[in-house]
Amino acid sequence: MTTVLAHGTVQRVDIPIPEVAFAWAAAAVLVISFVALASLWPAPKLERATWRPLPGGALLASRPVQVVCGAIGIALLALVVWAGWAGMQSRPVNFAPTFVYVTFWVGLVFASLLFGDVFRALNPWRAVGRAVGAVARERWTVRPYPERLGRWPAALGLLVFTWTELVGRYADFPERIATCAVLYSAVTWLAMARYGTEAWASRGEAFGVYFNLFSRLSVFETRDGVVGRRPLLAGLPRVEPLAGTVAVVAVMIGTVTFDGLSQGATWKEDLGIWLFDAFSALGFSDTLSTDLAGTAGLLGAVAVVAGFYRLGISGAQSVGGGFSAERLRLGFVHSLVPIALVYAVAHYFSALLYEGQTIAGLFSDPLGRGWDLLGTAGGGVTPNLISQNGIWYIQIGAVVLGHVGGLVLAHDRALVLYRDAGEAVRSQYWMLAIMVGFTSLALWLLSQANA
Repeated sequence: MTTVLAHGTVQRVDIPIPEVAFAWAAAAVLVISFVALASLWPAPKLERATWRPLPGGALLASRPVQVVCGAIGIALLALVVWAGWAGMQSRPVNFAPTFVYVTFWVGLVFASLLFGDVFRALNPWRAVGRAVGAVARERWTVRPYPERLGRWPAALGLLVFTWTELVGRYADFPERIATCAVLYSAVTWLAMARYGTEAWASRGEAFGVYFNLFSRLSVFETRDGVVGRRPLLAGLPRVEPLAGTVAVVAVMIGTVTFDGLSQGATWKEDLGIWLFDAFSALGFSDTLSTDLAGTAGLLGAVAVVAGFYRLGISGAQSVGGGFSAERLRLGFVHSLVPIALVYAVAHYFSALLYEGQTIAGLFSDPLGRGWDLLGTAGGGVTPNLISQNGIWYIQIGAVVLGHVGGLVLAHDRALVLYRDAGEAVRSQYWMLAIMVGFTSLALWLLSQANA
């Protein structure tokens, strides 16, 4: 069960409605949504959405609050390193694996959706960078952030991190987690010293970029030091179209795709075995062949997602409008963020729901030595908070709603880009095909993981 939960799925009983019926129903919902948007959404709304400050919004984003949040982030990073190096080298009893791969990686996705960019305030690397920068402001010269880098460093960082979970299985080796945290911190702080803390935190730092994209789905946003409200989804059209943004989103979707694929028979009995045999035939050891097969599968999944999006954009380009493929790829990539969200929610919801409960006890005994510092070490996992079928329905609902959200964003952007409303609608035939394709893939992955 630990292995299953580590990948964010639970076993389920047969649902009362055939899975194929869900697939057809989801496709029908998307088609109906497309028709409704074409007829009832004649002008862009999200691109010109309003923002209003919250009462007390200035206090929520004030300097003292940021300092406290940053200190919490630094303390949690230090605790991960300490537990990883000094604690028992066992996933169930060590604080580092559960905190990093469940509370941090999964929990902050939900927190970003609900409350906005909370990670920006908690980001320990940004907090240290700002503090050091304030003290040593005149001791080095910060260089302009190269435009060609864009979000490519973040894409690479996310890919490496997900490799540690899905291929390297670092969750079983707390010491490796601590070592990676220290190495990542060193690289991040060097980059911040070179290009500036805020520039690197918003463009190059993997987790800052990752959680910020999800936070743009939230109704809460901080502007000019004040927390305010905006319409749902309205933050995504304001994503800066930087180089590497498509790569970031492809990694976000592709890595979860591989996680689901790797748990099903298609991988375990066919594709994964074929890749393993191919690397073994080249003379690699069984362990290395396994890692190489997993790496190939992970990269392949990301490449398939990127290729499918590129194909859809090529189709949209054929409609007209005189736009380059690159302009359209960057122009519509924000519409894939809701899909990345629902892939993560559908796939990892159960991990957060059940394995996430253990974090309270691990705070009391982070090293796994039988401590009870906070009086929470005796707490267990409450089973059956939601029935297995209930989890399945939540997953399906999330998948459909996320793809509808993607259609809304794409339609709204098309109305801005294309002067002719007819061309705008025709360009969305291809986006509809992309959404249906991703929906079908998500449902198939759920059936693989839960089979």
